[in-house]
Amino acid sequence: MGNIFSSLPDKLEHELFEELLSYENIKIERIVSQGHTSLENGLYDQKENEWVIVLEGSGSILFERGNEINLKKGDYLNIPAHTKHKVTWTDPNNITIWLAIHYF
Repeated sequence: MGNIFSSLPDKLEHELFEELLSYENIKIERIVSQGHTSLENGLYDQKENEWVIVLEGSGSILFERGNEINLKKGDYLNIPAHTKHKVTWTDPNNITIWLAIHYF
């Protein structure tokens, strides 16, 4: 048994990715951010679909087409495979906890 809100680091120099479960066509991970963003040059182009929810904090995701979605606690969205995107902002003053489910 685990708790999604436990074992949070006191200081986050780098965004934290933790795989919680992986089985055949699914991977579930916890992502912990605090002022972190995606790579400066480039967008994620994932071969799998990704469903993501913000459990704590807030962040923004920019899509290749130019639309940006701001997510706060409780907001979720589905990102289809090969939909290019990146995280452009997470709250620098508070921890943001994402739950990401990658599936085929």
